Amino acid sequence: MGRTAGRSPEQTRAAILDAAGRLVRERGVSASLDDVARRAGVSKGGLLYHFANKHDLHLALAADWLESFRTAVLAAIPPDDDAPGRLTRGYVRVSVDGALDATASRDALVVIAHLSSVDAVVDLARADARRWNEDLRADGLPEDVLALVVAAADGASAQPAWGGEPTPDELTRLREQLLALTILGD
Repeated sequence: MGRTAGRSPEQTRAAILDAAGRLVRERGVSASLDDVARRAGVSKGGLLYHFANKHDLHLALAADWLESFRTAVLAAIPPDDDAPGRLTRGYVRVSVDGALDATASRDALVVIAHLSSVDAVVDLARADARRWNEDLRADGLPEDVLALVVAAADGASAQPAWGGEPTPDELTRLREQLLALTILGD
């Protein structure tokens, strides 16, 4: 099966990563490259053009997810928000709002758990966590407020993995309370 007509290399790469994510969720990291290629609608050679091996594919999948989260956080910052805590507010919005779709959130956490069995992915995630810690610490909030707000947002986003499915109203109230904590008084 050759490259799908009309699909750019970027679209093909995205289709491979999407297929890999779905297969990792379903079967874990043992899903074969043949299975990923078939699910993505490309030849194995087409997959290997983009990713030399399964290790590279897993790393790219993790990097793509980490970068997608960062991009979503940055997009969640209103252009007129220039007050201290703006990055933290974007982080809260994306993390808490992501829990509104419990199925998607649970599926994402399953993929992350599977990918966490790959040492190089763990190293990549640790580096990303260090970057977040540095960026959030530079965001201008007191350390204790930052720690509380980020821990609560992370907890809300992980709730679906443990069967917790707060109502949209509960998540909205939590988001608004966390956002309020990031507004520094004069």
